[in-house]
Amino acid sequence: MTADLIDFLRRREAIIADHAWRDRDPAGHLDALQLVSQEISNWAVSHHQRIDPRLRHYLANASFQKALAHLEETPGGDREF
Repeated sequence: MTADLIDFLRRREAIIADHAWRDRDPAGHLDALQLVSQEISNWAVSHHQRIDPRLRHYLANASFQKALAHLEETPGGDREF
């Protein structure tokens, strides 16, 4: 379900943008970023054969902003495969 991936990608962006959290608790901020990045990687592995080549490329290269933009630009990108 691409909605899960979109959620992970948006959550990652939100974590990165939370400078107050990063400044207050650098270790916790990094842990959260690593966790969501791992969730994205796990999603990509489990859906590898069912996603389009461009999205697969973005995820394999950790181009997460491009992956999110691709999903948001793709008609039906927020629905199941």
